[in-house]
Amino acid sequence: MEGKEEDVKLGANKFSERQPIGTSAQTDKDYKEPPPAPLFEPGELHSWSFWRAGIAEFMATFLFLYITVLTVMGVNRAPNKCASVGIQGIAWAFGGMIFALVYCTAGISGGHINPAVTFGLFLARKLSLTRSIFYMVMQCLGAICGAGVVKGFQPRPYQMLGGGANMVNHGYTKGDGLGAEIVGTFVLVYTVFSATDAKRNARDSHVPILAPLPIGFAVFLVHLATIPITGTGINPARSLGAAIIYNDDTAWDHHWVFWVGPFIGAALAALYHQIVIRAIPFKTRG
Repeated sequence: MEGKEEDVKLGANKFSERQPIGTSAQTDKDYKEPPPAPLFEPGELHSWSFWRAGIAEFMATFLFLYITVLTVMGVNRAPNKCASVGIQGIAWAFGGMIFALVYCTAGISGGHINPAVTFGLFLARKLSLTRSIFYMVMQCLGAICGAGVVKGFQPRPYQMLGGGANMVNHGYTKGDGLGAEIVGTFVLVYTVFSATDAKRNARDSHVPILAPLPIGFAVFLVHLATIPITGTGINPARSLGAAIIYNDDTAWDHHWVFWVGPFIGAALAALYHQIVIRAIPFKTRG
């Protein structure tokens, strides 16, 4: 009986009444900084998980383009915005698909579905150059196939309704479009870094489960803001797939904006998260 009373007493005093909060709660006991990914990892090429991850990126980007391009065409086909889902519906389609696809593929490939995201994670040394290039190639191929299937189903409407191709809209300059793509991609990639931060995962077990939600919501909000400017790219594979299948001079004239902007935005987000938020270059190594 005495032993039981002692156990109860120990259990009651196991935790102090005042628990640390904020930065004071962040200790090194629950987390170790993972080593940076090697620049080249030849062994990956002999691993089925490597090829499986690329196939997952291809399929996810294929489905992403298929659903979103059909949504954009449906809005453009309507006689007025009130007769369709409108800009809000387009934004929900893009954000919702990213939420669903990241949830489905995060455990296989990381759920990038975007060369800009892959580029940002590569700069942060989260994956090798070999895997980064492979992901980007598969993402672009998936986007081309997704847009191609839509055109195959309805070739005439596809060309008449713009095919979901990105271009800088009337009233805006290419500089405006470039700025919108840089800031929009920064928001997305910064959210990806924050939602998947390994240090947060070590403290909060619910973070990996919730990660697709803020990422999808970031895509939704960026689309609301930038659809009137560029139709919202923030994903070079999405822009390339639609441009190749649509194949219009206007889309190609503006196409560089949808590669340069997202890659600059992704690089800035990676630098901001790694240097300012995580302060990795300034940490002392034991």
